[in-house]
Amino acid sequence: MKPDIRAVTKSAKLANVAYDIRGPVLDKARQMEDEGQRIIKLNIGNVAAFGLEPPDEIVQDMIRNLPHAAGYTDSKGLFAPRRAVVHYTQEKGIRGVTVDDVYLGNGASELIQMAISALVNDGDEILVPTPDFPLYTAVVGLSGGRPVHYVCDEQAGWMPDVEDIRRKITPRTRGIIVCNPNNPTGALYPDSVLLEIIELARQHQLVVFADEIYDKTLYDGATHTAMASLADDVLFVSFNGLSKNYRSCGYRSGWMVVSGEKRHARDYIEGLNMLASLRLCSNTPGQLAIQTALGGYQSIKDLVAPTGRLCKQRDLAYEMLSAIPGVSVVKPKAALYMFPRLDPKLYPIDDDQQFAYELLAEEKVLIVQGTGFNWIAHDHFRLVFLPSVDDLTEAIGRIERFLTHYRKRYAT
Repeated sequence: MKPDIRAVTKSAKLANVAYDIRGPVLDKARQMEDEGQRIIKLNIGNVAAFGLEPPDEIVQDMIRNLPHAAGYTDSKGLFAPRRAVVHYTQEKGIRGVTVDDVYLGNGASELIQMAISALVNDGDEILVPTPDFPLYTAVVGLSGGRPVHYVCDEQAGWMPDVEDIRRKITPRTRGIIVCNPNNPTGALYPDSVLLEIIELARQHQLVVFADEIYDKTLYDGATHTAMASLADDVLFVSFNGLSKNYRSCGYRSGWMVVSGEKRHARDYIEGLNMLASLRLCSNTPGQLAIQTALGGYQSIKDLVAPTGRLCKQRDLAYEMLSAIPGVSVVKPKAALYMFPRLDPKLYPIDDDQQFAYELLAEEKVLIVQGTGFNWIAHDHFRLVFLPSVDDLTEAIGRIERFLTHYRKRYAT
């Protein structure tokens, strides 16, 4: 008699892990595409999919170096690109950074996971924004920690609510994640807000994790301040990379910089070194693109200028969405996204994932529901404004048509 076959189940650690940017609604979109339907995808910041190519000098440099990129590098990465990152931190005003403080990774996402994993013990708490980039919540949970969400206030231009942060700090709080410029809201934080957060970190000895991947994707003449440039007596772990500013998502090339109060973090840094060694090294071709990217012409400036493609698309999306009854949106100052609100009186949504399904099924437009970013209510969605003006006009026109029908069906 054959024994019963035991089902192979996923780890219980994944019970509260979600990444709805590539979640169930996307699975449905893929099925529809397999059936021959054309889907307009506004769900992910995959810039290459919208014809925004990496700078030519990065591509050429990678091609030239590829024959010499087959071997492992140092676990932290090659010296030359790490030195280029040090120079970049100097430009951003971050003091005291050496080559040894720089870690190269397969995109910033890998490094965020590494940095959290090296810090968190079971039951430790990390402060995470809501809405958030869902990776943050996921990696804290996977590391055995507890993500504690602090509110970013839409009425204040999506600024972090510092008093809410203060209320949520406990003896188990180990660190705080700050995403600036922000995904999914497009907010850009002023120095005054950053300094308030740093003061809380100082008082409670928190590690500050600063995700600054969009630090050059700025509109209307705005400027970005590196959070780690504002203090030397707090431990900062800063993240950046080539994916967004340099339109190189698929190259998986990012960096992490440890700065500030490092004297009391030697054991934590040893943990970072261990995890860096465990994955041997990041991909060598991606590392080889960093020096050229940081030292070359910064073509992102052309795209975000008032006459640039990204700025024009942002303005169009903002104007079209704002004209729809019951839709309000804070105009992004940075990044590639906006996070519109749907007035619950006109759009009584009980399940925003179902809302996204219905929009996909009826209008063939793919967005991500607000709760996919750990938002607290079913009244928002995220939209990327990467498509060309013509495609964006078509997509938002379809959203408007869907919302018109939705109001008629469900509004009281």
